[in-house]
Amino acid sequence: MSSTFRRAAHDYEPLPRTSLDDDHVELKVPHPSWTRRLRDAVSGVLLPSVKNISNPSAYAHLITPRRRKRSLLRLIYYSIFSIPYLCLALVLVVGIFFPSYTHRPGHYDKLRQIAQSSTSPGRANIRHEKVFIAASIYEVNGTLSDGAWGQSVLDLVDLLGPDNVYLSIYENDPDALTKASLAQLKSKVTCNASVVFEDLDLATIPRTELPSGETRIKRIAFLAEVRNRALAPIDSVDVAFDRLLFINDVNFDPVEAAQLLFSTNVDANGRAEYGAACAVDFINPFKFYDRFATRDMEGHNMGIPFYPWFTSAGDHVSRSDVMSGSDAVRVRSCWGGMTAFEAKWFQDLRASHANEAAQQPTSPLRFRYEEETYWESSECCLINADLQYRRTGKGMPEDSGIYMNPYVRVAYDTKTLSWLSLSRRPERLYSLIHDILNHWVGFPQYDPRQTEEPGTTINDRIWIYDHPKKALAPDPSNEDLAGHWEDQQRIAKPGGFCGGRNLLVLNEKPEDGEGKWRRIAPPSMPIGA
Repeated sequence: MSSTFRRAAHDYEPLPRTSLDDDHVELKVPHPSWTRRLRDAVSGVLLPSVKNISNPSAYAHLITPRRRKRSLLRLIYYSIFSIPYLCLALVLVVGIFFPSYTHRPGHYDKLRQIAQSSTSPGRANIRHEKVFIAASIYEVNGTLSDGAWGQSVLDLVDLLGPDNVYLSIYENDPDALTKASLAQLKSKVTCNASVVFEDLDLATIPRTELPSGETRIKRIAFLAEVRNRALAPIDSVDVAFDRLLFINDVNFDPVEAAQLLFSTNVDANGRAEYGAACAVDFINPFKFYDRFATRDMEGHNMGIPFYPWFTSAGDHVSRSDVMSGSDAVRVRSCWGGMTAFEAKWFQDLRASHANEAAQQPTSPLRFRYEEETYWESSECCLINADLQYRRTGKGMPEDSGIYMNPYVRVAYDTKTLSWLSLSRRPERLYSLIHDILNHWVGFPQYDPRQTEEPGTTINDRIWIYDHPKKALAPDPSNEDLAGHWEDQQRIAKPGGFCGGRNLLVLNEKPEDGEGKWRRIAPPSMPIGA
């Protein structure tokens, strides 16, 4: 063995191996002081010993290309595989210490405590406000009226006080089990109520003519009709209602429904102030559902349907309100499966309350649809547009009086509802990716009528086909689409921000296709027109 090899071995093994391996040899090493141990520990980790600092072999492992490459690969490996754990840790930290829409304002907790402290009817309605509850539903085999939905409605009536409530339920085309279930529900109701179920005659609903001459029933015309039928009894009751609560076929917490009514945007006296206040509805624990009826404060449509729901377009007022944790997010329209209204706009008070006639100079509000063939707006958005126009005389007032309340959440099945208190906690983390995805997919979508002021005259250029039937065939040729431009005038109505170029119709015949309704694409124009 060469001297060079022996010298290198001596440098790496200062003590003979036999001394360490021999069980009979006892090494007596004095215990150094704690300061010496600390110094040695630090220097051993950060620096090679002073004795060997000039010896390259003492730190060769730090500079050899092979070891450097191996260290880099290890760093990349552990960085990649630690990402899920870091994300999980971040979700836990935010969800536990900085949860979204979990710690409610004090008056919300107070109302819940009052609601749960006793069983006396009306305990959640401390001002004894009069509430009209309306629901237009559709179910199979009575799953709603005989299930969690029906029980929640009964519990809500008890919380508000039977003497303060009128309940109106309307259902079209029920099956036999549903009829029996609705009759049973009506027998359990403790307040004045109207529970109507019938086979709806579609001939009573207006039809829309297509350019081909065919007539169809717009889906929104149908939905507006059934909602108005649920609302109809409000004029036959000699009571001036304070609030109107519309409930869809959603699962909800009755106490949260009371909070929506009485806790949203309270004034200095503790009374809720709004034209309309909406819950937030979910189709699964994370996905917001009712994008069709919801518009932000500037009239933009929604972004990707998860928190914070609204885009950062324009002044992004609605998005900022959500991010701040407001219980009264300013919007132009919302519905969210359950909406509370200031009731006086929906009730004809002139006959029985002459002294209040000045407050109701025109007919009461009702749901409507867009009559233009290829323009669609949600009836729930249009009712909010009409409401703010009725209240302010402007189509886009600075204060819409329409609020979304993210503390109140509903769902379309009981399992999703049970998850909402947990899934909301880490949602603050979603805002960055939400904003990126909105820009990537092009939200919000353009609406040419977004800023139209009601009452103004609008000039539209419409393409008129020479042969409408051929143009509306499934695969028209460019010759079939021949026609000419025609200038037409229309008077703008409230709710230009609600709509889009579309047509949704009911399927009235088997040959129309499966499902209850379908979309008919707007007509195309020839290339170069």
